[in-house]
Amino acid sequence: MPFIVFEGLDGTGKSSLMSALEGELSQRQRPTLRTREPGGTSLGDEIRQLILRTGGEAPAPRTELLLYEASRAQHVDSVIAPALKKKIWVLCDRYTASSIAFQAGGRGIPVDRVEALNDFATNGLTPDLTVLLDLTVGESRRRRQSRQGVQGTSADRIESETDTFHEKVRQSFLQQAEKSWGNWLVLDASNSPAVLLQDLLDELRRRQWLDT
Repeated sequence: MPFIVFEGLDGTGKSSLMSALEGELSQRQRPTLRTREPGGTSLGDEIRQLILRTGGEAPAPRTELLLYEASRAQHVDSVIAPALKKKIWVLCDRYTASSIAFQAGGRGIPVDRVEALNDFATNGLTPDLTVLLDLTVGESRRRRQSRQGVQGTSADRIESETDTFHEKVRQSFLQQAEKSWGNWLVLDASNSPAVLLQDLLDELRRRQWLDT
């Protein structure tokens, strides 16, 4: 069954598109697992709190990367790989491309080191398709702030980084997509949710993963 990962800056609409696809798959009676990184397991959720908290000691870039990879290793072994073996569609909010974008692109850790740790943490498990929701940094910030205002929440440690940091992250995502275009689908996240869903469904049909 397909393993589909959704990537992009915060506020690009990953969760909304995942929910919409999950609904479409449910109508087609396709068993589906939706999950996220960092997290996806009880241990991973604890690590997520360490990574994203704004108080206390902030992790150094290498520490941050290792925390993400520790969460990912648990996630793959306990959740993702078992689901795929059971022929369940897996929809994941962030995966290895995020580590390359945030820790290599944003933090400046050498890409080859991030890739090596990604491979170790995942035991070589790669997505069948990575969906990149691309949006300008300014619009991403505006959406995040609007959401936080509605929910009464504040920005986490990663969201609080500078626009310069997030632009490096965005460019890394785009570079990864260009390098591996056959396994990526880049969507303009400024489009409406209905258009994004239709574009995604068209791609899944093109790959013969869905009936017409």
